[in-house]
Amino acid sequence: MPQLILIKHSLPKIDPRVPAREWHLSDEGRARCAPLAQKLATYSLDRVVASIEPKAKETAQIVAAHLGIPVEAADGLHEHLRVSIGYTRQAEFERAVAGFFARPGELVFGEETADAAHARFASALARELEKYPRENLAIVSHGTVMSLFIARANGMDAFDLWKRLGLPAMAILSSDNLAIQELVEKIGA
Repeated sequence: MPQLILIKHSLPKIDPRVPAREWHLSDEGRARCAPLAQKLATYSLDRVVASIEPKAKETAQIVAAHLGIPVEAADGLHEHLRVSIGYTRQAEFERAVAGFFARPGELVFGEETADAAHARFASALARELEKYPRENLAIVSHGTVMSLFIARANGMDAFDLWKRLGLPAMAILSSDNLAIQELVEKIGA
């Protein structure tokens, strides 16, 4: 049975003047992609698919280059939509994310509810799995949507999972039932 590996992108260069969805990887973030690729080499990946956001695409491109496999970007794998939310301090950001997870059907943070973000992300993953049914896929995405998806598929607390995931991190899932086979919370940090 093919495996699905969900990867949280590597460390971005944080620029409070630029929306987070436009951030690129930092030098340290690019460096962390080498140990990520080394860890991924043991899974016989066939392809890497990334969110359209620069930090995820760059993570995917570096990893795919190390592994010598194809890379592409796909719609629907992007982070929870919060375009209207500017840069906030970490404590304030964590409170907002906690509310997002706690009230999934309400619009409490940004322009997308947790339920809507989950549905969009799950649909995008299903399209990729349908497109490549016999391949071991790595999907490079973002912490909030990954946490929603993994937590719901495995009966976990999404906020707790979100707080534990580093930059980068990964979860190896069975592609048939989405059960976690391995969770690597921090790589190369």
